[in-house]
Amino acid sequence: MARIDQTPFELDILDLSHDGRGVARRDGGKTVFVAGALPGERVLARQTRRSRSFDEAATLEVLRASPDRVQPRCPHFGTCGGCVLQHLDEARQIEAKQRVLLENFDRIGHVAPGVVLPPLTDVSWGYRRKGRFSVRRVEKKDRTLVGFRELDPRFVADLSICHTAIAEVGARVAALSRLVDGLQARREIPQIEFIAGDQTVALVFRHLQPLAEADREALTGFAREHGAAVFLQPGGIDSVHPLWPAEAPPLSFRLVPWDVELRFRPLDFIQVNAGLNEKMIARALELLQVGAGERVLDLFCGLGNFTLPLARGGGEVVGVEGDAGLVARARGNAALNGLDNARFFAADLAQDLAGHPWMRQGFDRLLLDPPRSGAEGVLRQLPLKGLERIVYVSCHPGSLARDAGYLVNERGWKLRSAGVMDMFPHTAHVESIAMFEP
Repeated sequence: MARIDQTPFELDILDLSHDGRGVARRDGGKTVFVAGALPGERVLARQTRRSRSFDEAATLEVLRASPDRVQPRCPHFGTCGGCVLQHLDEARQIEAKQRVLLENFDRIGHVAPGVVLPPLTDVSWGYRRKGRFSVRRVEKKDRTLVGFRELDPRFVADLSICHTAIAEVGARVAALSRLVDGLQARREIPQIEFIAGDQTVALVFRHLQPLAEADREALTGFAREHGAAVFLQPGGIDSVHPLWPAEAPPLSFRLVPWDVELRFRPLDFIQVNAGLNEKMIARALELLQVGAGERVLDLFCGLGNFTLPLARGGGEVVGVEGDAGLVARARGNAALNGLDNARFFAADLAQDLAGHPWMRQGFDRLLLDPPRSGAEGVLRQLPLKGLERIVYVSCHPGSLARDAGYLVNERGWKLRSAGVMDMFPHTAHVESIAMFEP
């Protein structure tokens, strides 16, 4: 790595990058990405990284503030890498995410939506019901840190509170740190995952060595005091088991508009923002416009987050997911809700799908909710002829733009509408939805 000059310097911020940093020019036009800076500002900054094509810097002082700057709520802003946009007005945050989506469509996919949908938003604090804290024993500080990664991901942020996590978790970060610091196994616990249903908050402690009885008692005492369920994970995902209560309490949440209950396990994927999730499902169903007697294919269906509300509408729905355990739980959720018109299949959607019977069945509508890598591989295999609409839910605007370019420029579809959904307020994460027609 090139030598870093520690001398502070002034910069005029021209733009906002896709990861939430200010963009400036220095030394004859070289790009500098400045953490904590907003467009229109002049800041005093210090270089943090240097490379041939661009530099990175951190804001030391705001010399001329943007009218869109607000006081960050979190005392750890500027250190913790979890919420990098807290200093930007919330209305401007979602506008910036919409711009990122449209720029990706243009630059990567060479497409543009016919209609830009109004952004979907919900509560902006205390929304995160699933997450993973890193844990690190720092001998120099004689402390055990529990938190998200810092802006420099080599380090764990020393958190006392987290305002974006649900209150049952975010208000207890310091208590978790004290708990782990008092354990004999404090050097053997690399992470704590949290996930919450409507009634229960579960904490999963990953531990690399067997726990002493005193440690187990300390964890049980914490669970009792704070009303949480504690699970232990000594190995892989299948090793997760309850510590207290001894019989694992049920984890579930209701999708009230569709009278659907979804049960899940402590390490399952669920959408982190409950309120935004319901709005997202409603928009997806509105865009799909499933008619009576029509059949829907739901790819990357998980626990049935979209599948079961679709089935509640009366049509036949086929959900496909790569994780066989999630498929089993999706089938259980269909039975729990008395839905016999939802069927589920396990298949690796990144591989050759020709041998799967569901691939040869006719469908009228297609819904996709893929991981960050997108859905290009499965889209290239699907018989798209006969489909009347495709609704694509995305957690990465770049892969959505690439796949939209394939559908529009190679398969002759039209990108009718698209917009963003603020699943992760105060972060640079962009969740979006798009609707295609032949």
